[in-house]
Amino acid sequence: MAKLNLLLLLVLVVCALGLVTSQHKARKLFSELERAQARARELDVEYGKLQLEASTWALHARIERVARDTLGMRTPDARQVRVVGVAGAR
Repeated sequence: MAKLNLLLLLVLVVCALGLVTSQHKARKLFSELERAQARARELDVEYGKLQLEASTWALHARIERVARDTLGMRTPDARQVRVVGVAGAR
């Protein structure tokens, strides 16, 4: 009877340790998941900001201003423009 009680006590302790270990691991993984989701939200916000910045850099008025001010380009006079057609096109 004493051996059976010791065996049952040993099984109980092993099960209790397994339960504690699995709960600790689950909490640790949940914490890691929360951190990863927070990082994903931060990256989504940053991506939105970068898209807005890219669309701002690509505005036609900005490109024209940079071409005019930085590169010294200008719009040609209408008399200087030549339209070239494609040979064989109708």
